[in-house]
Amino acid sequence: MTDGFDATGFLTRAVENPVVDKATGAAVYPTYTAFIEHIALPNVKLINFLIPVGEFLIGLGLILGALTLAATFFGLMLNFLFMFAGTVSTNPWMLLLGAFIFIAGANAGAYGLDRWLMPALKAGAKRIFRRKDAVGEGTAGAAGAAPKTV
Repeated sequence: MTDGFDATGFLTRAVENPVVDKATGAAVYPTYTAFIEHIALPNVKLINFLIPVGEFLIGLGLILGALTLAATFFGLMLNFLFMFAGTVSTNPWMLLLGAFIFIAGANAGAYGLDRWLMPALKAGAKRIFRRKDAVGEGTAGAAGAAPKTV
């Protein structure tokens, strides 16, 4: 799935030509440029896997209406990363549309797979946390007090 994608050139250019303040010539996002140079470029194989797979999962989530808020959140974060690297293109429009989807996310479950998926996830989370609470009921409290009896 990720055979044709290579972010090396994009990342290299982002380090060579960071976003700069026109008045002072200083880098606007020096910590992000350092992140690209010292973490992303040495691990470009991981980046080459994460970006296409992430874009695919984000798109799939939005199209199917499954985990809509999570997909929108990660789509916005990915878009911000591209903008911090200096890519503008249509990204501001995508951020605006993503913000609308994120804000409307409370109602997203009415039409997509979230309608069935979110209640199932909430029920599963309740079962998991009930088990943890039930295990912790018979133990002594933080002050060493004896367990409560009814």
